[in-house]
Amino acid sequence: MITSNDFKRGVVIKIDGELYTVVEYQHVKPARGAAFVRTRLKSVRRGAVVDKTFRGGERIEDVEIEARTMQYLYEEGDDLVFMDTDSYEQESIGKDAVGNILDYIREGDTVAMSFYRGEALSIDPPTFVALKVVYAEPGVKGDTATNVTKPVKVETGAQVYVPLFVNEGDVIKIDTRTGEYVERVKK
Repeated sequence: MITSNDFKRGVVIKIDGELYTVVEYQHVKPARGAAFVRTRLKSVRRGAVVDKTFRGGERIEDVEIEARTMQYLYEEGDDLVFMDTDSYEQESIGKDAVGNILDYIREGDTVAMSFYRGEALSIDPPTFVALKVVYAEPGVKGDTATNVTKPVKVETGAQVYVPLFVNEGDVIKIDTRTGEYVERVKK
């Protein structure tokens, strides 16, 4: 158990059987009355964001989240198979639970996974990934008056908007948090 005074960003708590991550918190001490803590919580399973206020010092159940480094092995029907890099145990996770992660990882890539009582809660790819461009239309010469971009397709099948100078066969770095082009990787 922790108190509302111990909140920090990223702390996972359990309220009414539901797991939440603390996104924002603010300790408030009004001139009159008791102190309280305003929070913005994100549901771990549903992704919904809620605002909740706690009394100062209120006790809340905290949750131990296990973080493991996993390697993506292969796709099997509607599941993705990952292997723990320490114990070599394999975990199958449904495609619907992983979101758009397949846009950023290839077979053999490692990801950070969070588990609660053996259940996978989240899968985080590396912050930046380098992927090869497999299809790109040629840029229009002279169209450089503004920050012009064009869509390209990378080896995972994702579509990314890049500057006109990026060509088919180039390797580009992508920010997995936003899905945006960062830079062209030098060979």
